Amino acid sequence: MMKLHGWMSLRSDRRFGVRLLTSLCLLAAAYAGAAEPAVASATPAALHHATSVENRPFAFPLDASPADSGPFFADFEAYNERTGRPRKYHAARDFARPAGTPVYSVADGRVSFSGRMGGYGWLVIVDHPQANLYSLYGHLSPSRWRKRSGAVKKGELIAYLGDSTENGGTPRHPLVTHLHFGVRAGQRANYPSVGEWRWQAGWIRPMPANVGWLHPAAVLTSEKIPDGGYRKPAMDCLSVWRGELLLVCVFLSGAAVAAGYALRKRKPALMLAQGVSLGVVAGVFLVRGMAAGRVLLVAGILLFALGVFGLVRTARQNAAERNGR
Repeated sequence: MMKLHGWMSLRSDRRFGVRLLTSLCLLAAAYAGAAEPAVASATPAALHHATSVENRPFAFPLDASPADSGPFFADFEAYNERTGRPRKYHAARDFARPAGTPVYSVADGRVSFSGRMGGYGWLVIVDHPQANLYSLYGHLSPSRWRKRSGAVKKGELIAYLGDSTENGGTPRHPLVTHLHFGVRAGQRANYPSVGEWRWQAGWIRPMPANVGWLHPAAVLTSEKIPDGGYRKPAMDCLSVWRGELLLVCVFLSGAAVAAGYALRKRKPALMLAQGVSLGVVAGVFLVRGMAAGRVLLVAGILLFALGVFGLVRTARQNAAERNGR
């Protein structure tokens, strides 16, 4: 009898041990799930579907990759706390890819900018007038082939992703290779190149949606383009363009002072030199896609022409005086 009781006690203890072990395993699994929450895929199935549906207006800018199973490098409107700028929001969506990955235009359009742009490495902007928006492709390679200008078709190759030391990073501070992809209502020329409304913005203080930036996933998975295209946000001209207006005022004021001095002292060569200087500044601005460059270019040409006219006039006056003697 005692043996039977001991066997039943041992069996009960074993059941208790199994139940305890099972409970501990369940608790551990629950804790692990709470400690590491699931993250969204960088390119969810809906976005890949955009590449396979020909009748949709937009296509995905990259080929499918195993990297899509990872998290976003930075999502749209992400609050930045990693790079020392905690008060700014991400105006695009970043997709992790290795250097050399081909990048495609998401729709028919025209390249309105293609060039070096600070932290972007090489940057390409494509205007899509049929949808009244433009697409932005950042951290591209300046050492590989890239589309410089002209019309592009949906799905057409426009560039390749850059290496970590040329995509906006440096040998000392390399940047993780990825595509910075943004879409915005309006065309590039509708926005300034400086300030929070700048057309090449990456991280900005206002919420991106408030200044015209659109969620890339919403655009890429859309079934059709809205009637009349995507609408630009309400824009106060002075607040939007004040950065470039300030630059124009500074340079034009300096040019006006120099021109006045040249006229008083009758030194047309000084005015000509000022025109050349203003033209150089205008060229730099235009290369960087700044609308202010056009205004400064016109002013530079005018000053140059006045300088040439003054030199010719002075030469004629000197010749007349010599002949009179």
